[in-house]
Amino acid sequence: MATTSDIRNGMCINFNNDIWSIVSFQHVKPGKGAAFVRTKLKSLTKGKVVDHTFSAGHKVDEVRVERRHFQYLYKDDMGFHFMNMEDYNQIQLPPHLVEHPEFLKEEMMVEVLFHAEKDIPLNMDLPLTVEYKITYTEPGVKGDTATNTFKPATIETGAEVRVPLFINEGEIIKINPATGEYQGRA
Repeated sequence: MATTSDIRNGMCINFNNDIWSIVSFQHVKPGKGAAFVRTKLKSLTKGKVVDHTFSAGHKVDEVRVERRHFQYLYKDDMGFHFMNMEDYNQIQLPPHLVEHPEFLKEEMMVEVLFHAEKDIPLNMDLPLTVEYKITYTEPGVKGDTATNTFKPATIETGAEVRVPLFINEGEIIKINPATGEYQGRA
């Protein structure tokens, strides 16, 4: 059992009969009254994000998790299929465990979070930046590059992102899959 002083970002806890990951936290010690910890929790099984406040010294049940590297293979009506690159075992994840599936492309390396004791997958994380080829975008208008404006573009996975006006069809760009934001040219 851990206490609120042990809370850190990324820590997984058992709370309200579910497994939650701590997205952010803040220790607050007001001038009057008892100290408390304000947290933002994300459910690893449902994907829901909630705010919760723990009183200082409150005991939390920490869950041990493992991160394993997998390669994305394909999607079918059963879900998303991944292969462990160490032992070549394949797993299938239901769609609700996969965040931002529109940015998945074949042979992409991802991290799958597993419950260490029960050996069940909890969540799938994409890399921080991924390179994609632009399959369609309108050409930029000459002389319209002075301002920081963006235009819609379709990438090779079929997802639509916003890119600067100087990006053309066929170019390879870097995108943050968590937010869908343009990061730069590859």
